[in-house]
Amino acid sequence: MPKCVLVCVTRQKTSEKLIKKGVELAKGDEGSCLNVIHVVNENDKLLYNLSDGDALEYLFEITKDVGAANLVVKRSKDVIKTIVDYAEEINCTHIVLGNSNNPSNNFVAKLQRKLPNIEFML
Repeated sequence: MPKCVLVCVTRQKTSEKLIKKGVELAKGDEGSCLNVIHVVNENDKLLYNLSDGDALEYLFEITKDVGAANLVVKRSKDVIKTIVDYAEEINCTHIVLGNSNNPSNNFVAKLQRKLPNIEFML
C-alpha cells in the first residue's frame, strides 16, 4: 500500500534532516508521496534568523531537491489543528517530526491523540 508521508518541519535548519528521513520512509513504495508542512505561529519568523523570503527559498530548494509532492507553509494560531487538518486532507499515513527539547511540551502526544491511525516517526 502506498504511503503518504507528511514531514513537519520547524524553524530550525535541522529541517533538512527530517525531510531526508521522510524521503527514506516513502522510498521504494510505488505510488507513495512526500509532503512537507511548516506551520508557524502568526507572529513568529518562518525560520530562525532568516527573513521570510530566505526561509521560503531554503525550504523550497530542499523539497524540490528530494522530489516532495508539496511544500505547504501556513501561519496559524493553532499549530496542532492546522497539522491535523492538513494530514486528514492528504490522507496521511505517516508523520515525521523532530523531538521536542522541552519535556513538558506534549506536542507529539497531542498530535498522536488526534491522529490515532497515523504512524509517527520521531
